[in-house]
Amino acid sequence: MRSLAAWLAKVVVLSWIGLALPLSVHANAGATQPVVLVVGDSLSAGYGVAVDSTWVALLQKRFAAQGYGYRVVNASISGDTTGGARARLPRALELHKPAIVILELGGNDGLRGLPLRQVRENFQFLIERSQAAGAKVVLVGMRMPPNYGAAYADGFHALYGELAQRYTVPLVGFFLEGVALDDKLMQADGIHPTAAAQPRLLDNLWPALSQVLKK
Repeated sequence: MRSLAAWLAKVVVLSWIGLALPLSVHANAGATQPVVLVVGDSLSAGYGVAVDSTWVALLQKRFAAQGYGYRVVNASISGDTTGGARARLPRALELHKPAIVILELGGNDGLRGLPLRQVRENFQFLIERSQAAGAKVVLVGMRMPPNYGAAYADGFHALYGELAQRYTVPLVGFFLEGVALDDKLMQADGIHPTAAAQPRLLDNLWPALSQVLKK
């Protein structure tokens, strides 16, 4: 085990290893089923993890096991930012017409030290555009290293709560809760969760996601 500060500091050093991955789609159900669109970075793209072992794939399996008729589409790209997602979200909304959009983004913005105003504006676009398309939104929060300065780190984390409150969307406070500090659940790079951690990531997301699910 290690401290959250130590893990976050390591993330700063290794944050640039994520490379763009192609769009992957989990569609083991009919195309007429309502879509849950996952828009995220490496944590959702499944960096270093077999596609069938990612939390996104496990989400599709949980839907089936619990009688939810959703089809999960994973539009996540490793290394992506809110700005990158902003550029591609409109097309994804048009193509998939999702009932729910999960936004797991921001970590790469913070690690680049992008102004919080810019990150906030991008999130506002992503949320507003998703809601305008008729989708429910789930926002997934992240944290920044303290060496970026307390004001930035605190402001970054608070941003998620502010957005969730403003737009009345469910929030996951810290996606890597119970994972980031456990060496057994992290890959050798110290940044990305292992296959063994994927069920915990799904469990971290589930309470927020379940608020917008319908059977």
